[in-house]
Amino acid sequence: MPHVEEEKKDDMFRPIGEAVEAVGDESGNDEPQVMDNIESLCMNCHEQGNTRLLLTRIPFFREVVLMSFECPHCHFKNCEIQSASEIQERGCSYTLRVNSKEDMDRQVVKSETCVSRFTELDLEIPPQRGQLTTIEGLLTTVLDDLSAGQDQRKEEQPEAWAQIEQFLSKGRDMLEGHAFPFTLVIDDLAGNSWIEPRPGDPRGKWERKDYERTKEQNEHLGLTDTSGEAGSAQPIEDDPIRPDEVHTFPATCPSCVRPCNTHMKLVEIPHFKEVVLMSTVCDSCGYKSNEVKTGGVVPAKGRIITLQVEDEEDLKRDILKSETCGLTCPELNLDLTPGTLGGRFTTIEGLLAQVHDELHQRIFADRGEVSDSIEAGARDRWEKFFQGLRDAKDGKMKFTCILDDPLAASYVQNLCAPDPDPQLTIEDVERTKEQEEDLGISDMVTEGYEGPEAERVKAEKAATEIAAVASEAR
Repeated sequence: MPHVEEEKKDDMFRPIGEAVEAVGDESGNDEPQVMDNIESLCMNCHEQGNTRLLLTRIPFFREVVLMSFECPHCHFKNCEIQSASEIQERGCSYTLRVNSKEDMDRQVVKSETCVSRFTELDLEIPPQRGQLTTIEGLLTTVLDDLSAGQDQRKEEQPEAWAQIEQFLSKGRDMLEGHAFPFTLVIDDLAGNSWIEPRPGDPRGKWERKDYERTKEQNEHLGLTDTSGEAGSAQPIEDDPIRPDEVHTFPATCPSCVRPCNTHMKLVEIPHFKEVVLMSTVCDSCGYKSNEVKTGGVVPAKGRIITLQVEDEEDLKRDILKSETCGLTCPELNLDLTPGTLGGRFTTIEGLLAQVHDELHQRIFADRGEVSDSIEAGARDRWEKFFQGLRDAKDGKMKFTCILDDPLAASYVQNLCAPDPDPQLTIEDVERTKEQEEDLGISDMVTEGYEGPEAERVKAEKAATEIAAVASEAR
């Protein structure tokens, strides 16, 4: 039955080009329709208007419903987008560094639970109706809304008019390409928003981070357990954790918020350290996840591991990529930012296969065809990129694998252990200030909790809160 339901879903949500071709192939139908037309009430004049619905699939993303309403009586119009998929298991945050006019044309999907930020403008857009737009369109909409009523405001509130006019001037400079670079951040608790990536993006230009939602965030999305089973979990026994045993403890499913079990086992990696393998399975909704956690003290330095992959034997090396580790393969044009894929304990071949499968699924349709909305040049670059991954995974080409972990919690198997491996280079490096801020190390207080150090931390926290309040007021 699940297979049949999936086939029905594929028939309903088709790429726009495929839907148009299907209409052209239909014979005997005088008025084939791509969209559904529904008569609905206009909330402006309370007469009957028309709502058009289009079910489609967005490349790199997932299924959505495009809605357009128009009233022939008062000419009121409204366009909206809604996600046709469920609330995702984790929230997501996308960051894009906009450097050119071409970047302004990137598609943006903004769901009704998404918060958008233009960092240099000090502008935050709260959750609103869903939108399918571009970066230029998103910024233009904000500026048009702020421009409304400026003439009246100039006469009644000249000071407010001057401040808004200064803000609008800065925003127009961004639209005209005079204020590059700037940063766009979208954060969606439901995980249903997205910024379009492009092949060849350098490291740090486009970033995606997935995060676990807090209890309050789940409640905000309506993800609460109403079955009455939440308090039925058994208390955790205070047993010592032994490396040769699998420990099971109660947890809460991040998808359906029902009680479930998490299995944990300590595994010692030779010539490295102990790591924790964690597996969560929910019997209620079928959710599954596997992660690797490293522990211990925070090292004084970060670590960069460089491996020269030359043959199939190297592809079988064990690799531990922690959540804080970035992965780069220059010959493959592959650059994974920290947080991508989470923590993984696998082989070089397995890691490449996972990167290929997850990215391939986002870009290609289920039938293996690229969406017609992707430009021909971008399509060719994606084809070349995936072919390179397949050649590397099959051992047909040599490449370099670089792991950059500011917490030195990643590992690549040394085939010559305990002797040095000529293909493996390990270098301890100083962490950058930005890395320490991202990891929260710079905010740690390990000494003088009751002394001047604690007062300094409190003062910095108060200053941050005041700045946040002032930003919201603007």
